[in-house]
Amino acid sequence: MSRQDPAPSNTTHGKSPSSSTSPLVHRTDGNSNNSNNSHEHPSHSSSHHTGAGGLLTIHHEGESGRSGMHLRPFAYILWRSSSQVSMLVNVLWPFVPAAIILHYLPGDHTATLDKWIFATAYVGMVPCANLLGFAGQELARKLPKVAGILIETALGSIVEIVLFMILIAKHREADDNDDTSAEEGNLIPVIQAAILGSIVTNLLLCLGLCFFVGGLRQHTQTFHAVVSEVGSGLLLVAGFGLAIPSAFYSALKGETATSHNFTRQKLQDDVLQMSRATSVILMVAFAIYIFFNARSQHGIFDEILEADERQDADHAHDLTKEKLTLTECVVAIAASLTLVTLLAVFLVERIEVIVRTGGVPDQFLGLILLPLVEKAAEHLTAVDEAWDGQMNFALYHCLGPSIQTALFNGPLVVVVAWILDKPMDLNFEIFMVALLVLAILVVGNFLRDKESNYLEGALLVIVYIIIAIAAWYYPDPDVATSNEFDGIGAGAGAVVAASNAFKVHIPSASASLLQLRVQG
Repeated sequence: MSRQDPAPSNTTHGKSPSSSTSPLVHRTDGNSNNSNNSHEHPSHSSSHHTGAGGLLTIHHEGESGRSGMHLRPFAYILWRSSSQVSMLVNVLWPFVPAAIILHYLPGDHTATLDKWIFATAYVGMVPCANLLGFAGQELARKLPKVAGILIETALGSIVEIVLFMILIAKHREADDNDDTSAEEGNLIPVIQAAILGSIVTNLLLCLGLCFFVGGLRQHTQTFHAVVSEVGSGLLLVAGFGLAIPSAFYSALKGETATSHNFTRQKLQDDVLQMSRATSVILMVAFAIYIFFNARSQHGIFDEILEADERQDADHAHDLTKEKLTLTECVVAIAASLTLVTLLAVFLVERIEVIVRTGGVPDQFLGLILLPLVEKAAEHLTAVDEAWDGQMNFALYHCLGPSIQTALFNGPLVVVVAWILDKPMDLNFEIFMVALLVLAILVVGNFLRDKESNYLEGALLVIVYIIIAIAAWYYPDPDVATSNEFDGIGAGAGAVVAASNAFKVHIPSASASLLQLRVQG
C-alpha cells in the first residue's frame, strides 16, 4: 500500500491539546504525527503551532502521513470510528441499502411496505449521522481554530437541519377543493414537536446518560462553572424566546370571540409575524454565542478543556490512531450527507402513513422518535466522553446542540418557511412549551453544584421516560392552530388550562437564573 503509518507526536511537534480544541462541539484529540511524513502540506512549519496558517493549511494534529484516496485505510479508519460505541453503530449499515431497495421496489407500495421503509430508513440514519460526525471531527483537525469550529458545528447538526428542511418542503396546506382531511399533509406540528423534542432529548436523555455512565466509573464527577452557567443562561433565554409566541396566542385567543376588530385570522397573522421577527433575533443571539466562545472566552475554555484532556482515559491510545486525509474527509462527508438526505426523504414521505395506520401520534413522532436520530452522533460522543471522565466535553455535546437547536436550527426553519411562503411559526403546543421550561429548570438545578453522579443521571432519564409516555397519549394537535384557520375545536379548554399552568413556572425560571448567577 502507498501509505505511511503515522508516528506518534514527539516533543518537537508536541502541542497542548487545548490549543486546537473547539469550545463549541468536540475536541481535537491531540493526534499528532511526525510532520516529516506528511504529504498533505509539504511546507508544514512551526507556524502551525501558533495557528498562523491559512484555511488550506493542514495542522500537524490533522496530518495523516498520506495523501489522496486509499480505500483500505479509508475503510479501516471509518470502521474504527472515534470510539468503541461509535464503532458498534457501524453494524447498522446494512439498514441503509435495505431502505433504498425497499423504496425503489416496483409496483404500488402497501401500508406494510411503507412501515418497513420507515423503520429501515430510521435505523439507517444512525450510522450515516455517525459517519458525518466522525468525518467532521477529522476535517476540523486539519483547519485553523475558527474555521474548524464553524465546520464541525455545522456538520454536527446537519442531520437535524436536513430533516427540518425536507419536512417544511413536503408540508402542504389544506386545499378547499380537496376532499382529503385538513390534517393530511400538515407537517408543521411534527416540525414544531421535533424542535422542542431535540432540546428536551439533549437535556434529559443525553445529559442523563452522561451523568449515569460517568457516575458508574467515578463516584462524583465535576465540571467547570463557566460551562454550566453559560449553558443554563442561554437555554433560559432560548426557552423564553420560544415560549413568547405560544403564550401570546393562548392569552389572546379568547378575546377574538368577543371582538369584531380582533379576529382569529388577525391573531394568527400577528403570531406568524412575531415568530419570524423572533427567529431572526434568536439567530443573531446564536452568532454572538459563537463569537463569545471562539474569541472573548477562548483562553478560559482552553484551560478547562486542557484539564479534561489530561483526564482522558484513552488519550495515550488516541495519539497513535491513524487519520483520514483531506480528500478522504471530503469524500466521507459528501457520501454521508447524500445518504442522510436520501433516507430523510424516505422517512418524511412515510410520516403520514405511520401516523394514520401505525397508530403513532404526531407529538410522539416529533417529540421522541425524530430527535433520537437527528443528533445520534453527538449523543454517542457525549456518552463516550463521560465514560472517560471528560465531563466538560460531555456537557458541551449536551448543552451545545440544545442551544444550537433553540437559537439557530429552529429559527432557521421559520425563516426558510417564510421564504417559501409557508405558515411555519413558533406557536407550539402549550403542553410542549411547559415540558421545555420544566426540563430547563430541572437541568439547571442539577448543574448548580458543578457535580454529577449516577443518581442525578438516572433521575434525568426517568423524567425523559415520563415525558415520552405523556407524548404517546397526547392527542394530535387540533386543526385550529396558528397553521389552520378554522374553529377552535374541543381542545381549546385544555390548551388554556395548560397555559395557566405554564405561567406559574415563569417566576421559577427567573429565580433559577438569578440563583445560578450568584453561585457562579
